[in-house]
Amino acid sequence: MTTRQRSLLELNTAVLLWAGTALFAKWIALPAFQITALRSVVAAMALFAVLRWQGRAGGLVGGRDFWLLTAGGVAMAAHWVTYFQAIQVSTVAIGILALHTYPVMTALTEPLVFKERLRAPDIALALMVLAGVAVLVPDFSLASHVTWGVLLGVGSAACFALRNLLTRGVVARHGGTKVTFYQLAASAAVLLPIALIFGEPLNVTAGGQLLLLGVCFTALPHTLYTRSLQHIKARSVGVIATLLPIYGAIAAAVLLGEIPAVRTLVGGAIILAAVALESWRVMRN
Repeated sequence: MTTRQRSLLELNTAVLLWAGTALFAKWIALPAFQITALRSVVAAMALFAVLRWQGRAGGLVGGRDFWLLTAGGVAMAAHWVTYFQAIQVSTVAIGILALHTYPVMTALTEPLVFKERLRAPDIALALMVLAGVAVLVPDFSLASHVTWGVLLGVGSAACFALRNLLTRGVVARHGGTKVTFYQLAASAAVLLPIALIFGEPLNVTAGGQLLLLGVCFTALPHTLYTRSLQHIKARSVGVIATLLPIYGAIAAAVLLGEIPAVRTLVGGAIILAAVALESWRVMRN
């Protein structure tokens, strides 16, 4: 197996594992904030072990970068909590498709944040995503669990886009693994006190599931993803990442018996088409 083939395998494995993350929102019988808090602790410990193994655990990040990483960690915590809530109140397909409005959100807000020119295609893709979200929602009543799932999923996408914007420059200086470790530590610091006060009792089954989620479905895919970037171009990564909602929907159908409704498939197809177009624009540029 060549280096590039191994990197492609690692990248697809990372995307597949990230897709499987959504299933734990249904499997673990705990509130979303408690799952996120404990997941952050486990994943941060696992990534710290990786950094120690790589000889990169020393040297604390300080100054402006520290505060950017902390803010990014708070945004990531909010992203995970709302993402898991979206899945818990609706379905895996709804939550994961609503979340994947974030690439177009980023394309729309990044020029404003970094004082770059906003282009007409950015606005067109945003409208396309909005149309896809509108199709996902059967009616705009807050009594509908699907409506709440979409709203929470879009809110999660906004938090994730914010996290990406906050770490755009920092990741180049410190590397993806170290940045993610700091953000996980910030997420744990914010949510763990809340989980200890308001969380539910933790049994052996939930503990094992959280350990699996933190190590195999958080720390491991991040490490594989970072390794793959050494040998695969960013445009290829963007295209392969669009498979995540498809992997997630298939896994939910097989393992949870959640068969997506027709409007979910149509709305999801519109959203994924917009994401694919944004990936193609990045690839072309």
